[in-house]
Amino acid sequence: MQPEDRDPSYLWDMRTYCERLARIVEGREFADFGPESELRLAVERLIEIVGEAARRVSEAFKHAHPEIPWAQIIAQRNAIAHQYDAIDYGEVWRTATVSARELVALLDPLIPPQPDTEAR
Repeated sequence: MQPEDRDPSYLWDMRTYCERLARIVEGREFADFGPESELRLAVERLIEIVGEAARRVSEAFKHAHPEIPWAQIIAQRNAIAHQYDAIDYGEVWRTATVSARELVALLDPLIPPQPDTEAR
């Protein structure tokens, strides 16, 4: 299987976990996002998954779709995973409350429909 063949799966993962991000922060405030909160841990993990999926998207697809901020998505994932002592939590909160929804809107036209599993 070529790397490009996996792109739809990675895009679906990015979309799915962005939607989960948006859902878990809905109705919440930054004050709920304290250093010891489970919410913060969940948000960090979801951002890591989105960034890892983005990292795995083929270079050809990334170049064909510069409207997706690939480098920023991957960089935020790397910062959370490797520089946890220097994370900008204001930026993490903005990602969860604003950027995740924006990314879903950008991904929607790029994702092929899921196969109909009932047709088998």
